[in-house]
This record gives sequence, structure tokens and C-alpha cells, in this order.
Amino acid sequence: MDRLTSMSVFVKAVELGSFSATANAFNMSPQLVGKHVRMLEEHLNVRLLNRTTRHQSLTEVGRAFYERAKNILAEVEESEAIAAQINATPRGRIKISAPTTFGTHALAPQLPEFLSTYPEISIDLSLTNRIVDLIDEGFDLVFRVGELPDSGLIARKLKPYQLILCAAPLYLKSSPPINSPKDLKYHECLGFSHTTLQTHWQFEGAEGHFSVPVSGRFMTDSGDALLPAAIAGLGIMLQSAEMVTPAIEKGLLVHLLPDYHVPTRPMHILYASNRHVLPKLRCFIDFCIKKFGECEQS
Repeated sequence: MDRLTSMSVFVKAVELGSFSATANAFNMSPQLVGKHVRMLEEHLNVRLLNRTTRHQSLTEVGRAFYERAKNILAEVEESEAIAAQINATPRGRIKISAPTTFGTHALAPQLPEFLSTYPEISIDLSLTNRIVDLIDEGFDLVFRVGELPDSGLIARKLKPYQLILCAAPLYLKSSPPINSPKDLKYHECLGFSHTTLQTHWQFEGAEGHFSVPVSGRFMTDSGDALLPAAIAGLGIMLQSAEMVTPAIEKGLLVHLLPDYHVPTRPMHILYASNRHVLPKLRCFIDFCIKKFGECEQS
């Protein structure tokens, strides 16, 4: 006899309190139920149940074996569920939070490919620069820029978040020359009020790492609002590579001071530390690692 089946029969017999009820649950005869229990007892060389014609009770060894067998059967059931999920077609809704600029200019353009590949998955994308609570607000996954605090969430590392200093040719024609980041104090700088970029910009060069104070007449918490302002010649902008590169390639903006490096910020995908990840989430994480993972830097 299959020992796992015998364990299942024994556990059910303990929980239902009789062989006849167990027989009905497994669609077998009471005699076969008894045979499964005896097989376990013979294998273990112990008595698990004290039985009379009207009553059954666990022995001390039987109680210990019951608790352990119940846990083993639960683990087997979960392992089978995981295997079924891995082989299952990914389906369902994924609720995602991402920073506004990254979500608009990097993530959203990739989603049509993902949704075409997985037609039974739907995406609910929330774009905000606010730090959302993944668990309390019901998100399956969040993208986060910056250093991560201890949170109990699983973090997958992506390419660092890169910023580019740029301005429109129109602005540069009528402004003092910019030969060093320190020249920015003589210029209109478009402030990003969501971070420290509203008052100071960081650079690394031959003289090391340094911070430059900046100021200007226009400040906003939206990188997308800064972009048309910069293209119109309102000032100098320090924003994400994903957002400004198309404008630079079209000649609408000029990449300034390329010999000075703007320090990158770490970026991660975060999701809950469940014992196993559903297929819909696993395939989306794998997709994002492929598109935005560190290997893309090479």
C-alpha cells in the first residue's frame, strides 16, 4: 500500500472519529480503512489507535504521529499546488506602483509587449512619487528609487536610476557659458520639489564628489512638467535619462557637462515575501529584470 495514502486515511480517521465516516470520505470500505491503519502500525511497530466496537482513541505515540503526519500532508499539498502554479497559464490582475517619471517613460512603453505576450494578465498601474505601503494599499509589486529601509519585502535589484543635465539650445544661446557644475549658480535651474533636487545637485568629477546649490523661478514635483519648460528655454534641467534622451536625440535639448558624472540612485522591484510567487507575478518580475535589470548596462 502507498504509505502517503495510509497516512491520509489515518489522519482523516482521527479527525472524523470513525472508520465508517473515513470510508465514506475516501470512497472505500471500512475494512480497507482499517487495513491502512494496521499497515502503518506494522511499519512503525507501534499501536496508533486504541479501538473498540464503539470507540477509538489515540495512543500517546499515535497523537505525536498524527500531528507530524498532518504537517507532512499539508507540505505535500502545498508542494503540489506550487508545481501546478508553475505549469499554469499566468492569469489575473497585477496591481503595480511606480515613480511617475520612470513609470511614464520607461515602464509604460514596455507594457504592450508584456500584455501581448500574456493575454490573460491585466495591469493596474498607479504612478506616484509617494512611498506607498505595498501591503496596506493592496499592491502586488512596487518600483522604488533610492536606498531601501528594512521592510520584510523581497527586493530585486534593477539598473541604477541615471540623471542627465541638459538645457535647450535656445536657453544656452542667451546665457553665460557652462564649463563646470559650479557655473550653475549663475543660471536658471528647474527644481524638482519631490527630492533634494529642488535645492542641490550632486556631481562627481576630477575634483571628487561635490554638491552645487541651485535655484530658479520654476519648481514642480513632476518631471513631465519640467520637460516642456526646459525645451521652451526656461532653464537647465537635471532629470532621468529615460525622459530626456529622446529630446536630446531630436536636438530639442543638449546634454551638458558629460565629463561630470551625476551619481546614480539604486532602484528595486519590491514584492511581498510569500512562500511562493503566483505565475502572473513571477512572469512580470522576470520581464522587468530582462528589460531593466543590471545586465542591460553591458
